Amino acid sequence: MKIIEVNKLPSAIALNLGALRSSSKRSSAVEALPEVTYVRPRVVVDAKKVAAYAKVCGFSKAHGVPMLFAHMEAFPLAMMYFGSKAFPWPAMGTVHLANSAKLLKRINVGDELRIEMRSGELYAHDKGQIFTLHARALRAGEVVWESTWTLLRMGVRNPKGAPYTSALVDETPVSHQADFYAGAGIGRAYGRVSGDINPIHLSAITAKFLGFRKAIAHGMWTKARALAMLMPREDVDHAEVIVEFKTPLFLPARASLWAARQENGALFEVRNAKGDKPHLRGRVTY
Repeated sequence: MKIIEVNKLPSAIALNLGALRSSSKRSSAVEALPEVTYVRPRVVVDAKKVAAYAKVCGFSKAHGVPMLFAHMEAFPLAMMYFGSKAFPWPAMGTVHLANSAKLLKRINVGDELRIEMRSGELYAHDKGQIFTLHARALRAGEVVWESTWTLLRMGVRNPKGAPYTSALVDETPVSHQADFYAGAGIGRAYGRVSGDINPIHLSAITAKFLGFRKAIAHGMWTKARALAMLMPREDVDHAEVIVEFKTPLFLPARASLWAARQENGALFEVRNAKGDKPHLRGRVTY
């Protein structure tokens, strides 16, 4: 396993340019991803950054450090990987298919974390090659948060690995809980906080260059926005959430939250305003 230590992050623009330069790669099958781990050895949980993230995603101050906040600190490492020679495919056009995260111990403002991101496994899909990335946060050597990103590289023929199967098989009916608005500028606002400035999220003009009729909301913003409405209005010590992304949420839009509340958790969906088209489906426990 190759370990790459990152003590100073490139700018968000540089990271996205690196991903863009990978477009010259071919979408060919590989037997496995090269084993590589990117590490940020010292990341201090910053109060202003937490507040900015909470505001754009709809969390209250009572939520403390939201459980998906650590994803933002791991995201630049994934972008570095996408722009590197180790990543075998073009980064642009990669689809975020599913995302899981587990909070093992509460994270607090001021905590010093070690953030790691490593390449993962391959799974076969009828539309191309699925691959995974695994991230985690450690405090004083103890893992306090971990996450798996499941991504689809479209167009890869003869994909490797076992067939991909959904982790969300519970068919419990969900009912309408609330509505929320995703404004035209939410992609830019979340991009400023998260560093994810993919043009498909920023404006209708930039999205059209990449084949989308309008800008689309970040999947991780939509996931966080749902959690802001589902999680207890207080810090939690343990939580786990998995979502599968279904259809793009084009901006601006009204969306609806549907859920089946359970003891210490919920099955949930974010749907369109009419409630007849899912943007994501998930399960959260706490």
